[in-house]
Amino acid sequence: MNTKHHLNHLKLALIVGALALPSIIQAGHEHKWGHEHKRGNEKKEEQSRYKLIDLGTFGGPGSVFTRFSKIVNNQGAVIGGADAANPDPFTPNCFDPGCSIQHAFRWQKGVLTDLGVLPGGASSFALCINEPGQTVGVSQNGLIDPLTGTPEMIAVLWDKNGEIINLGTLGGNQSLAVALNDRSQAVGAAANTIPDPFSLAGFGTQARAFLWENGAMRDLGTLGGPDSFPGYVNERGQVAGISYTDSTPNDTTGIPTLHPFLWENGKMLDLGSLGGTLADIFGFNNRGQVVGQMTLPGDEFNHPYLWDRGTLTDLGTFGGSSGFAAALNNSGEVVGQADFPGDRLHNAFLWKNGVMTDLGKLGVTSSAHHINSKGQVVGASRLSFETGELRAFLWENGGPMIDLKTLIPADSALNLVSAERINDRGEIVGTGLPPGVSIHDFLLNESLGHVCLLIPVGEK
Repeated sequence: MNTKHHLNHLKLALIVGALALPSIIQAGHEHKWGHEHKRGNEKKEEQSRYKLIDLGTFGGPGSVFTRFSKIVNNQGAVIGGADAANPDPFTPNCFDPGCSIQHAFRWQKGVLTDLGVLPGGASSFALCINEPGQTVGVSQNGLIDPLTGTPEMIAVLWDKNGEIINLGTLGGNQSLAVALNDRSQAVGAAANTIPDPFSLAGFGTQARAFLWENGAMRDLGTLGGPDSFPGYVNERGQVAGISYTDSTPNDTTGIPTLHPFLWENGKMLDLGSLGGTLADIFGFNNRGQVVGQMTLPGDEFNHPYLWDRGTLTDLGTFGGSSGFAAALNNSGEVVGQADFPGDRLHNAFLWKNGVMTDLGKLGVTSSAHHINSKGQVVGASRLSFETGELRAFLWENGGPMIDLKTLIPADSALNLVSAERINDRGEIVGTGLPPGVSIHDFLLNESLGHVCLLIPVGEK
């Protein structure tokens, strides 16, 4: 695993909120696969079709969402960040890769709402929404951080009415909120005043995981190192994230050892490792199960893992060197991506009851991004290495994988390239490219894409 890529991914996914597409751009041969279809006198079910809605922008070129967060709830509300027409006043230290002002948005029932920014700020971003409709994220406050020379970002919560609440810091200059549950408990990372050359959030000082509730921010501590960074809080009030275990940089990575943690009732539990010194967390459920990726000894390769009630399980691969777990549901079903022998190709997987199932592909590679309570899986598949074309997919009921582009009207305004999240109503959030934006343009600048919502229009 490339350490610089790992930390950049963390910052993009959790701080800036840019869409991080799966690594499905590898060269190689095509892996053959197939699925058995039901035969006999069973009545063939008709596949649901979808209406595609471009959620739009605030006058700028694009809109984005973060990966590995709850960006759509079961009421059909979608959150993220949308560009305005105005250029970023803090250029070249732009909030958005395209250097447009970007504001947090909430879309519901056809209405795109600008959630606004803190007084003095230019840009903001929404990272997670709960079922009551509260949203957390980050907003600029108009100040320049004297330690970094970049605009300060502060953790915020928007209530159901869209009012913005400043969650504060732990004495430092910056913070961000990444998740919240239906009990209005929010988690994030906040700066304190202790200098830290390995700051997980790039604050210049230590970044500490916090829990915010009833108007107060609580430092959750670390696993022994200077920093911690949460990813999730479940309905039981448990918090999961990553933390340094010491302050000594490793020869293989250049940073201290990172382990996943589970925090509960004032105690932070180290979830261990697979022999390497790097780990990340990409999913957490109400049973307290944690999934993500960890490096193996030597930190060159990473495997998907599941931690469950004290047991850490290496979920393995399809014979290749690497993979990662992207999400899980409350039944403990895990999805992600795993390599084949030779490490030149990979496919989406579903891990259930100890068995990893290959979900196939639409072209040459695939990666699963999310699974809902009904076992429906969404993700993206690369059709061709030559053209670079991507397609969003849906997998359900044993397969085969379905190209979602075949289930939306042919005259849809966007070219659907990725499906990121599916709620329990079967509504899918993804990314589409507007006319004139090629896949090549998008891969160079992901802020050119538009957030879109697919709503089922025909039940099975």
